[in-house]
Amino acid sequence: MIISDYLYGEFEIDDVLAELLLSKPMQRLKGIHQGGASYLVNSRWNVTRYEHSVGVMLLIKQLGGSLEEQIAGLLHDVSHTAFSHVIDFVLENKAEDYHEEIFNEVIHKSEIPNILKKYNLDYEQLLLNAATWHLLEQPAPDLCADRVDYTLRDMYTYGKASFEEIQKFLDDIIIYQGKMCLKSIKSAEWFVKTYYQEVLDFFMDPLNIYAYHKLSQTLKLALDKKIITLADFLKEDEELIVLLKSSNDRQVQCLLKQLHPNVTVKVDQIEFDIYQKNKTRHINPLLYDENRLIRASEVSENVRKMNAAAEEKFQQGVFVKII
Repeated sequence: MIISDYLYGEFEIDDVLAELLLSKPMQRLKGIHQGGASYLVNSRWNVTRYEHSVGVMLLIKQLGGSLEEQIAGLLHDVSHTAFSHVIDFVLENKAEDYHEEIFNEVIHKSEIPNILKKYNLDYEQLLLNAATWHLLEQPAPDLCADRVDYTLRDMYTYGKASFEEIQKFLDDIIIYQGKMCLKSIKSAEWFVKTYYQEVLDFFMDPLNIYAYHKLSQTLKLALDKKIITLADFLKEDEELIVLLKSSNDRQVQCLLKQLHPNVTVKVDQIEFDIYQKNKTRHINPLLYDENRLIRASEVSENVRKMNAAAEEKFQQGVFVKII
């Protein structure tokens, strides 16, 4: 199969990857928005988990990762529920890792193990030992394929990063001692700035905060009233919306009607309607320097300042006034 991606270009992929791409769990991700509730209030915020998953797979391939790690990259988000991380707000899961908690169960109940078995691959060995794959996942503040792809993909789609900037950054990545690192401080500073545009300016955009708050309120109420079940979260976004709309519950209908593109909100620390603190996300890329690795913050005052400013914003949270 030949596959094309607007960030990484055109690739020929192995048969096992092609078959996995066409599986029901992967196709479902076309209906799961990466930004969760955000597309309900801004139709431009529409990147899907499918696009991201394919991107992670291709980035790993581009960086020389094995077929096995490409498979792990393709499937790493397959257990994301409808509206992605909104479920974590519904269940008050501060770690925002519900999709990881159910990963094994979702994989086990799908056709994925049989597809992998057909190619003499063991799904438990491939998918249930995340620490095996150094390109796919790394703890913050390191770079990894997952963190890099969702940042580049969102910021390109939402007009915050140009194609040329992204290509320069990708060209600067080097793999050393199994870790993703950068050859220049300029690239590190650019990615730190771009990453904080993602996790602060986008994730914590007041309109995004509003959308998460209202949708999680709606879903929590629908769960409490048994209009929906946790199992329904393994449907696509719009399928879950249809379930909510088809209920005759006035409270649920009232909340659902408050999610639309004409909402107006602003930051107001005095007269606020919603206060939210997001999960803290920091970035501090490794730099390759004469056969050794050093943190960008060790040589860049800009990176130190950006990290300090980000920490302050994470601790402060967001105060949203509905206009």
